[in-house]
Amino acid sequence: MSTDLEGKTVIITGACGVIGRSFASALGAAGMNVVAVDLTNSEQLAAELSETGVRAIGVDADVASVAATEAVAAETLAEFGRIDVLVNNAAFFRAVTRSSFEDIDPDEWDTCMAVNVRGPWLCARAVAPAMRRQRSGAIINISSNTVWKGVPTFLHYVTSKSASLGFTRSLARELGDYGITVNAVAPDFIPDDSLHKHQPGHDDFVVSQRAIKRTSVPDDMVGVVLFLASSQAEFITGQSFLVNGGAHMQ
Repeated sequence: MSTDLEGKTVIITGACGVIGRSFASALGAAGMNVVAVDLTNSEQLAAELSETGVRAIGVDADVASVAATEAVAAETLAEFGRIDVLVNNAAFFRAVTRSSFEDIDPDEWDTCMAVNVRGPWLCARAVAPAMRRQRSGAIINISSNTVWKGVPTFLHYVTSKSASLGFTRSLARELGDYGITVNAVAPDFIPDDSLHKHQPGHDDFVVSQRAIKRTSVPDDMVGVVLFLASSQAEFITGQSFLVNGGAHMQ
């Protein structure tokens, strides 16, 4: 797919996770300058990308922090001079405790909302001035297929990812006059070694609910993200794209 992304700059939060790494590799291979953001190890990821010929920097940052997100934007502009795409991928997910809604620890609820709701808002807030000056840009929010399922014992996570859809639509209205698009992408469950270790057969059950009956992998997300980052999607905004093998359709 031709994407006209050569020389443009993307900030990817949660870049060191399995999905974030796929985004970083694909967008870097498309010619973008990559700013990898995560709580730790972002410089190591940037070094790995640089070895493949990608111009990349890593910034360790907490997306729930005003100062940290503003610093990410400032470092990006200092290094590359522009911000073209923001991928809001950081999420509080692996540490989520599965429990009934009555038993969720209030502190864990607050952490989930801080990372999954406050984080995308602060990151968008930090990059918006540069995008407005350019009168162009793309913000891509990573939501979740759990929003359409209504998964039990997962209320705080599902609630936070539901919020990302309203955030996407309202922000698209606010930034549209500047040529900035805002869209959401919702993946289905993507297994890795750290997830569902104590739920044998979980992925088999998830696969059985899909029209395309196979395990989802991080690279399944790449095509839609490349498209939304490119000028080919400049007239698409406020939309949600389900990448779930047909588990849920809209």
